[in-house]
Amino acid sequence: MKKYTYTESKDTRSGFGAGLLEAGKQNENVVALCADLIGSLKMNDFIKAFPERFFQIGIAEANMMGIAAGLTIGGKIPFTGTFANFSTGRVYDQIRQSIAYSDKNVKICASHAGLTLGEDGATHQILEDIGLMKMLPGMTVINPCDFNQTKAATMAIANYEGPVYLRFGRPVVPNFTPADQTFEIGKAVMLNEGTDVTIIATGHLVWEAIQAGEELEKLGINAEIINIHTIKPLDEDAVLKSVTKTGCVVTAEEHNRLGGLGDSVAQLLATKKPSPQEFVAVNDSFGESGTPAQLMEKYGLNAKSIVAAARKVIARK
Repeated sequence: MKKYTYTESKDTRSGFGAGLLEAGKQNENVVALCADLIGSLKMNDFIKAFPERFFQIGIAEANMMGIAAGLTIGGKIPFTGTFANFSTGRVYDQIRQSIAYSDKNVKICASHAGLTLGEDGATHQILEDIGLMKMLPGMTVINPCDFNQTKAATMAIANYEGPVYLRFGRPVVPNFTPADQTFEIGKAVMLNEGTDVTIIATGHLVWEAIQAGEELEKLGINAEIINIHTIKPLDEDAVLKSVTKTGCVVTAEEHNRLGGLGDSVAQLLATKKPSPQEFVAVNDSFGESGTPAQLMEKYGLNAKSIVAAARKVIARK
């Protein structure tokens, strides 16, 4: 088992803020819009550097999406910022009609995704956003795992032509990927090669998958661990190659088991490589108030659950 270490924990939303600033430095067409959540989206440094390229829309998320779509007509590359719940569910019609259907070059950047929004509870958490966004034709869906990868992803989507949904979070998590990494949209990252079971994880569950791999090693199980940061387009070759070797798969995500990464993997395997699969995800329910750690434990989004799922799916081979 390849060992991964980290020297600090950082929130992925700060990775977005750092990446937005760098993207702004590299391309004068990058602009930012926010729905009254500048601090939460870590946009302050961008605003300080480029005040004329920032638009405070206020608590009017639908209007923000329409303005962003309009800005693309003049050649701008708009990054919208608000909570994931308000970036998707509240404005789905505007995204569908004005951005996706029209193939506008808007970057929908969504913080506080999943359960780990924490104490604000179910009304502000969202566990359906990946499903909502990946169903839109032409929409790219990205869910990076740590600060460094989120920063790299933010910079990469500025150079990508087309609508993108970029999902990140509020809690601090281990920052273990390289600071100088090149982010390749649609390209999975192999974290550990193995032979007994494939573990495919995304977002905050990637580090948990690494921890699970170490525990499985103690049990004599050699896990192959893959970081799927781009859920759409899915790196089908990486998934099929791995599952062909191991014969079974566990998917892990901070999302409803319906409509997320696990669904995408299951659809691929059903049509090209039928294989046993277990899901580590929220089992079709809303969240609730609690600390991120408490919620991840209660809803089974941790290394312990991944280990259990791996042992179960291996027994099904």
